[in-house]
Amino acid sequence: MAIIETKSSASKSESKRRSRSSSDSDGYSSPVDEGGSGTLDLHHTPLISKYDDRIRPLLNCIDKLRHLKVMQEGIQLPTIVVVGDQSSGKSSVLESLARISLPRAQGICTRVPLIMRLQHHPDPRPQLHLEYNNKSVVTDESRIEEDIMAATDEIAGSGKGISHTPLTLIVKKRGVPDLTMVDLPGITRVPVHGQPEDIYEQISAIITEYITPEESIILNVLSASVDFSTCESIRMSQRVDVTGQRTLAVVTKADKNPEGLLEKVTSNDVNVGLGYICVRNRVGNESYDEARIQEAKLFETHPLLKLVDKAMVGIPVLAEKLVEIQSTIISKCLPDIVMKINEKLTGYVDQLNKLPRKMTSVAEAMTAFMRIIGSVKESLRKILIRGEFEEYPDVKSMHGTARLSEMLNEYSNKLQVITDGAENGNFLMEEIRVLEESRGIELPNFLPRTAFLSILNKKVNGISCMPVEFVGNLWHYIEDVLITVLMSYSENYPPLQSSTRRAARNLISKIKDCSVKRVMEMVEMEKITDYTCNPEYTEIWNKLMAHEQTFLLAVYTKTPAKIEFEWFKVEALHLRKYSRDVVRQAFDMKMRMTAYWKIVLRRMVDNMALHMLFSIQNLVNREMESEIVEELMAPHGGGIERMLEESTAVAGKRQKLNRSVKLLRDSKEVVANVMDQIAACTCGD
Repeated sequence: MAIIETKSSASKSESKRRSRSSSDSDGYSSPVDEGGSGTLDLHHTPLISKYDDRIRPLLNCIDKLRHLKVMQEGIQLPTIVVVGDQSSGKSSVLESLARISLPRAQGICTRVPLIMRLQHHPDPRPQLHLEYNNKSVVTDESRIEEDIMAATDEIAGSGKGISHTPLTLIVKKRGVPDLTMVDLPGITRVPVHGQPEDIYEQISAIITEYITPEESIILNVLSASVDFSTCESIRMSQRVDVTGQRTLAVVTKADKNPEGLLEKVTSNDVNVGLGYICVRNRVGNESYDEARIQEAKLFETHPLLKLVDKAMVGIPVLAEKLVEIQSTIISKCLPDIVMKINEKLTGYVDQLNKLPRKMTSVAEAMTAFMRIIGSVKESLRKILIRGEFEEYPDVKSMHGTARLSEMLNEYSNKLQVITDGAENGNFLMEEIRVLEESRGIELPNFLPRTAFLSILNKKVNGISCMPVEFVGNLWHYIEDVLITVLMSYSENYPPLQSSTRRAARNLISKIKDCSVKRVMEMVEMEKITDYTCNPEYTEIWNKLMAHEQTFLLAVYTKTPAKIEFEWFKVEALHLRKYSRDVVRQAFDMKMRMTAYWKIVLRRMVDNMALHMLFSIQNLVNREMESEIVEELMAPHGGGIERMLEESTAVAGKRQKLNRSVKLLRDSKEVVANVMDQIAACTCGD
């Protein structure tokens, strides 16, 4: 934000103001005596000369936007914010500008932000009213202090507390400048007279809220009696306006503390970019006209104060400067305000359009329900079948096919780990034990099938819990995915969500039970028979049996009896106590079981994969929809009519969006009207 006016331009402005004609038809005239009579004609004259026909429309526009509460939508409005330490003379300055009395008392009088809308009014009868809590109260100059205090008590309570909720005072009076200002509570550090212990923090929060936006002009009221650099209001201003380019200082009590004032306002040690205006406070029962006369005389005759540039002294100069600053910043900010209103309006309309259309019939509800089911099925096909995850690009748990592949690989690896382990001194002992216990009256060198099945049964039992565990993990994962997708597509229909969630859990429970039964059958089948047509069995067995003679030789001749072949690495000394025929039979059985076990494990993984894919396809394509419809139509499901009940959250969001859209459309119309007025004035010029 650029500095709006320098001292030189202010001087020119003051000169121009004093030279304007006093014969304007609407009563605007200069308070300076041009006839040399030595007196000032201040009867009903305004604080400033007629400025520009564009000022009032601009100010009306901002006032209407503020009244519409457009700032609640995050759109900042250009505002003159009045701040000052307690007892800095802030109330006196505002009274001089508004030409009315404001509440005064020891401690904090301004306990809420007071928006003062001043408007020159040609009618000699002033019009005053207060707006707060969605109501308007007509008042007059004799009751204004009492009514402001009553309104403040209603907003902030009857104690000493403060509130962020603003109170608006509208003053239409002959002679006041066209200005809108926000008066904030005076800064105090020490709580007194029943004030809250954190009164400083509360006041600081309100002031910071109003002066932080770049659109705010800070009118910092300083007492001439203090060191400006120590004023808390200056410190607050400097925190949000480091360069001072949007801070204007008003120095009060110039008549009581004239010494050193010229140096203070010319050296500008506290970096006030918009300059200083020195004023005299109204004293005692002086009328506002008398106060202006005395102020003018003071700065004309006082030996120290007359040295201050005339463009930097007096309430009239302050009024004119504020009007100029105000019109400049409004003109500058208006295009941005229009842009922000349009952006916000477009965004809210888009959000409204994305909300589910409020349904009024069962037919509409059924259509919406079928659309949801169709969307859920397509989403699940992408996630669990086709491996597409653009709906959840950053949620790895929803990348279904990848997670299913990981689970299956982990299951396969666990199965492979279940081997004979490091047998060493136990190599072939299980086979020998079983062979001995399976002996019968039979020809020698025959492998009893019962022995092979006995060992096979024991190995299958060792892994029998793993397929069941896998199935449990599998359907737990799919349940999470299914519910996540269902909840996503039915989030605007809470009654439907409860039914679909219940249906999903029931369905997964049923499928899981069927899967457990299926895999247990697979395990039982592997126990009771030994069969494969896979030629790999014979290939592996022959490959292993090719090491039989080497193994027997190591058992009976080598010391120590160690041997390595294929993936075996064993010690065989413990086998020497058995006959060669027994060891040969045990070795044969071991190699057959090793070859066959690889087929068994692969079969259990392959069958599990096929079962998993088949079950998921059935879930997505058939069973899910049937289960949800059945659940919804059940007596406890409430039927499709439940979808007609709009959720509290959606209803609240719809209401809020509609309210915001109306506010922004009204605001857009307000701005459009003022732009039309300005355009008309420009064409007229």
